[in-house]
Amino acid sequence: MTYWLVANPEAGDGQRGRAFWLEKLANAGIENPQCCDFREQAWKTHVKPNDVVMVAGGDGSVSAGAGLCLERNATLAVLPSGTANDFSRNLALPADPAALCELIRQGVTQQVDVAEFGDGIFLNVAHVGLGTLPARESQGYAKKLLGRFSYAAELLRRANAKRGFHAKIQCDQAVVHGRWLSIAISSGAFFGGGNEIPEATANDGLLDIIAVKPRPLLQLLLTFALVQLNGKSPRRTSTVVHLKGRRCDVHTTKPKTVTVDGDVAGKTPLHVVCRKHCLRVIGASVVRTGPAESGQPKLK
Repeated sequence: MTYWLVANPEAGDGQRGRAFWLEKLANAGIENPQCCDFREQAWKTHVKPNDVVMVAGGDGSVSAGAGLCLERNATLAVLPSGTANDFSRNLALPADPAALCELIRQGVTQQVDVAEFGDGIFLNVAHVGLGTLPARESQGYAKKLLGRFSYAAELLRRANAKRGFHAKIQCDQAVVHGRWLSIAISSGAFFGGGNEIPEATANDGLLDIIAVKPRPLLQLLLTFALVQLNGKSPRRTSTVVHLKGRRCDVHTTKPKTVTVDGDVAGKTPLHVVCRKHCLRVIGASVVRTGPAESGQPKLK
């Protein structure tokens, strides 16, 4: 078995690069991993089944690592080093780098879902509408200064300026039409730097679709606060629609930008399918958001 290390030097605040993780890994007994770059191609053909591909970067880099692991039947290990690090939250990875590297050495794995669209995949979320703005505009100095809060800051700055767009959302047996401020399709349980999707998990074989209608900013903030406090999607609301399904199609009257895991990925229409339990990842458990039932913990 070979350990491969891919570190994005531009991820996050730049403090958790290759040198940082090489030291932590060596202390855990993983010495001299093969150091690589996603921009290079030759090394990828040498990755073998059951090798471990360790990705130090943000969610975009982790998605690239997931694609390689699916192709080569390897195991993905996430070394959170980006701004949002939402996928790592699904695995409740230790915040202590030393503990995380020890978990990688032990080789504890879980099987999680992947969302497939067109010729690509994503692990966290695809956005249409207002949710695409952080990926397109919240960059540079603001992103370095505010970290994961730059996503929320950008949305709040622009929410009042958006009137929404017309779209049809089709999810298994459900079809909804309307004017929307934002549509998010998630494979996991977190997006936007730690915001929870109610009653979601990364290994249930289902997509979670969160569609938000254009409303005054105060109403949007109140709805968001209630969802976060209760851990549940409102059953009846004039602001948010929450759907679940194995597949989802979004058709807009005019082409709209689509972002996946923080990167621009094209235009609508968007067709997404959930591939259940197809990705092997390092992790002790998979988080399930929302209130625990029958005394069970929020882990699945």
